[in-house]
Amino acid sequence: MLTLLDLSAAFDSVDHDTLLKRPQKSYGLGGQVLNWFASYLCSRVQHVRTSAACSTPSAVLYGVPQGSVLGPILFLLYTADLLQLVKQLIPHAYADDTQIYGFCRPADSADLCDKVSICVDEVLAWMASNRLQLNHAKTEVLWCTSSRRQHQIPSARVRIGTTHVQPVSSTRDLGVYIDTDMSMRTHVTAVVRA
Repeated sequence: MLTLLDLSAAFDSVDHDTLLKRPQKSYGLGGQVLNWFASYLCSRVQHVRTSAACSTPSAVLYGVPQGSVLGPILFLLYTADLLQLVKQLIPHAYADDTQIYGFCRPADSADLCDKVSICVDEVLAWMASNRLQLNHAKTEVLWCTSSRRQHQIPSARVRIGTTHVQPVSSTRDLGVYIDTDMSMRTHVTAVVRA
């Protein structure tokens, strides 16, 4: 089972003070490296401009610049502790895309659903304490198995935090469409269509 967690405005929610403590705490980085990150993040201002007027500049205390090379790296540093929460399952993160997956025999699918729900509860608690928020509407669950065992895939909703998510038959992850039978049919169709 693959659970794709979607974060709301993830890059915009990063707290600069917390981010600057993470490299030292989690990786032992300090000195010039930490000063370099601080100079990149701090003293930024923003304002709104219309055709004739400009608002008063205000300090930017949250967020990492998007579209930069450092943006995804800084976000990964910020969320590094998150991956340590996932113990019985397998985490994967690329910038603000976070996946949690596990595998089981068809008879043990209910147990795996429970493990995923408990793990996501811990992830959500960590996110709440670090100014991040899960976008329940875009979070997806995908069961994968061979085409011979498609009839054994559970169709019941999976509890993800306070909502229940209906498993999907295919999903897009980092630009690749994944089908429940791993046939790549949806991806090939999308590429041919493009």
